[in-house]
Amino acid sequence: MPRLTFLGAARTVTGSKYLLEANGDRILVDCGLFQGLKELRQRNWEPLPVDAASIDVVVLTHAHLDHVGYLPRLVAGGFKGRVFCTAGSADLAKVVLPDAGRLQEEDARQANKHGYSKHDPALPLFTETDAYRALTHLQPVGYDRSMPVTAGVTAEFVNAGHLLGSSIVRMRVAANGSEPLTLVFGGDLGRYDRPVLPDPSPVTEADILLAESTYGNRIHEPDDDGEALAEIIRTTIDRGGRVIVPAFAIGRVEEVLYWIRRLEEERRIPIVPVFLDSPMASEALRFYAARYHELDPDIRPGRHDVSAFATARFTQVSSPQQSKEVMRARKPAVIISSSGMATGGRVLHHLKEGLPDSRVTVLFVGYQAAGTRGRAMLEGADTVKIHGQLVPVNARVAKLDSMSAHADQQEMLRWLGSFTSPPRTTYLVHGEPEPMDALGAEIRTRLGWEVQTPEYLDAVEF
Repeated sequence: MPRLTFLGAARTVTGSKYLLEANGDRILVDCGLFQGLKELRQRNWEPLPVDAASIDVVVLTHAHLDHVGYLPRLVAGGFKGRVFCTAGSADLAKVVLPDAGRLQEEDARQANKHGYSKHDPALPLFTETDAYRALTHLQPVGYDRSMPVTAGVTAEFVNAGHLLGSSIVRMRVAANGSEPLTLVFGGDLGRYDRPVLPDPSPVTEADILLAESTYGNRIHEPDDDGEALAEIIRTTIDRGGRVIVPAFAIGRVEEVLYWIRRLEEERRIPIVPVFLDSPMASEALRFYAARYHELDPDIRPGRHDVSAFATARFTQVSSPQQSKEVMRARKPAVIISSSGMATGGRVLHHLKEGLPDSRVTVLFVGYQAAGTRGRAMLEGADTVKIHGQLVPVNARVAKLDSMSAHADQQEMLRWLGSFTSPPRTTYLVHGEPEPMDALGAEIRTRLGWEVQTPEYLDAVEF
């Protein structure tokens, strides 16, 4: 009898890992890092609840760290199998994982140098070398192509519209000679009628469905044709300030640049320097341009290079020295840097410099998990700790939900509405309790479906 264990993203929004056991084999769907609250991040350091060497195959929905970032630890722990993913996810994983390893090593070096870690010595969760070793296990597969992954189990990637290469994973499981079951792992679902990426593809049937609930209690701001972003840029530049955008290096950067370029062309904002201070984001831009055929038809670039996303005065910051020069210039500009939740990366240096300045605007354009600096700032924190120092928050802090890459409640219900019959059970994952419970109530009321919200390490058989 197939068994599914929830090793992550259960009553929380990160750490996606789902262990499927069937016909004596073990398949891990997603292999993500926990982020945010300390008690969640601690799980990254603890032994995996199942022996890594006993896992036969990994299948990835997409390349965000909370879905792929544990792979180096899994391989270091003894995993030797293949990691199936789309070609776009493989491209982005080759950027994301080594960068995360470098950041882990740099954070450990800084903590040891300045003595602000409780651990002596502070160690990286994984290294850049660990990341490159994990990448050798990737097995790219195209969309809408059924593939055998273990005995009696096939998988197929369906475009989720959330990120380049993102997918809904549809598995068919034949166990013990019984009729095959269809399991659908929704991953993170994208949005409808947004630039850069196509709409999420419909799925019509499933026996077991796992669906995200990140914005299960929210309706995103209506499309305002970029006016809220234009107002933030105009007013900040008028007062001589900088707009600092902590952006997820893969995904959000492309939409932010799309809108700034469009607003410039329509003369709704002044032309100012736009700095992309994230080597990982710069690398990801190349893959977006190269895989133009997977982008939204309305914005597919005519030229297959990063100039397709470039603003009038666009600079990709390449070196730490150049980053410091941008930071210290203090001239009106837009600075886009990662990480998106302000948990690490070069954006911390820009925030450390800019947060005390009331002319500055810090603009968040993606989800901020509980326990992150981004969430603290949005909730009105007077100070935040960066590199062991308390930094006053005098800057304006703003958020644009309209750029979120996650479907909201209405969009989730729209996607679920494509099913021709109810799944036997729908499991809500990848959400904090309040939005998860709100979406569950809506699904039960409007669709009449059986909905469950499993806890960490819960297991079900079917």
